[in-house]
Amino acid sequence: MSDAASETNSWLIKRNCSAGPGQLAVVFGSLVAVSFAFGVGFAAFGLWMVLPFVGIELIAVGAAFLCYGWHAADFERIEIAPDTVFVEHVDGDRRKHWKFDPRASRVQIESRGRRWGKRVRVYLLAPGTKLELGRYLLDPRRLQLGRELSGSLMRARMGAR
Repeated sequence: MSDAASETNSWLIKRNCSAGPGQLAVVFGSLVAVSFAFGVGFAAFGLWMVLPFVGIELIAVGAAFLCYGWHAADFERIEIAPDTVFVEHVDGDRRKHWKFDPRASRVQIESRGRRWGKRVRVYLLAPGTKLELGRYLLDPRRLQLGRELSGSLMRARMGAR
């Protein structure tokens, strides 16, 4: 028999990346081929100074693609069970984990007005810790996440008694 208060709720929040690593390699390869072909074409007509600028351009685009790929796999994982709240952040090559007691934790939703709308932030508050959650979500979804986390945390507290 399953008790609703003893269930584990989990959220996996990833960055919205429209291109995978394979697609990124194809785009970069085709960009290199086309740029290099234009550079060689200009060099054949005596405009050899175009080639160094093609090289500089490709290095800059390669650096931008590398930065994109470095953070394409970033995510947040949040799990709330009756006995623990587990949060994991992956940002580039940094991986951080936190574990909290649900009885000593709470969710804080801040909504600040701004010229073009409201900025919503969701925090998990535990003794000595204020952790921002939902960084990869838009404001309406972040507000929804905060409400879901708050409800799940309340159910976890009831299940831990």
